[in-house]
Amino acid sequence: MAITRRDFLKYTAVTGAALYMGVFDLNPVKAYALENPPVWVNEAFNVCPYCGVGCGMIVGSNDDGQITYVQGDPENPNNNGSLCSKGMNAGQMNHIEGYAGPTAWYKAADSERVLYPLKRTPGATDWVQVTWNEALDDIAGLINTTRTVDSDYKCTNIAVLGTAKATNEECYLLTKLVRSLGIVYLEHCARL
Repeated sequence: MAITRRDFLKYTAVTGAALYMGVFDLNPVKAYALENPPVWVNEAFNVCPYCGVGCGMIVGSNDDGQITYVQGDPENPNNNGSLCSKGMNAGQMNHIEGYAGPTAWYKAADSERVLYPLKRTPGATDWVQVTWNEALDDIAGLINTTRTVDSDYKCTNIAVLGTAKATNEECYLLTKLVRSLGIVYLEHCARL
């Protein structure tokens, strides 16, 4: 169907008149809070695990540590309290963890998430829990023995993979560290 200029002007005039007379409701849709919001015993602030935005969320759990509710964190500047459909259902994940105070970590009952550094020596079958200092010393030693640089001070036998959850400042520090070691292969969401 070909629309002539005259038909276009007619449709535009009719639509404009309908808008002016209030035939169409152009008010924003109002969202209402739940009348009976869920109640939880423990509350923890976390970051949504799905995409690289880093939306903040509040995770509520009961006395048993089971997650009962997830909602957006209104004080987080990334999402201002809103969550996408994946983030709203993050409480259904089996491996969600959270911080429930200065001395207590809570987790879902069937979680297998590792909370402490583990080490397995070559040829061993079991993992051994080590301290953070031991883990960092081992990593630094492996970087030192593995890193080889060519005449242009470039290291091509180590690669670094960053994260989308880091802030720009953290990504900047990671980039500076990696570049100071001469590592060429660097990938993360805020390469500088």
